[in-house]
Amino acid sequence: MTDTSKDTLFEFPCDFPLKVMGRKTDDFRSIVLGIVQKHAGPIEASNIEERPSSSGSYLSLTCTFTAQSKAQLDELYRELTAHERVMVVL
Repeated sequence: MTDTSKDTLFEFPCDFPLKVMGRKTDDFRSIVLGIVQKHAGPIEASNIEERPSSSGSYLSLTCTFTAQSKAQLDELYRELTAHERVMVVL
């Protein structure tokens, strides 16, 4: 059994706030939530924070979920950053 705890500062499972930003379009929210829930499972509406930019052109979504492993987060980041609508993932 390999100890991967040295690869990350997180202790799993842990609550993990993931912020995703992109242009505000009709489907941006559903695209992001679809990808996040594919990797993290269902997310309660109370754990999703939505903030438009001051100009209204961009949208920031913060989804807080229980992360299970570094591998789970790596795959989630990989899929989000590869999507053409996603500009930033924090």
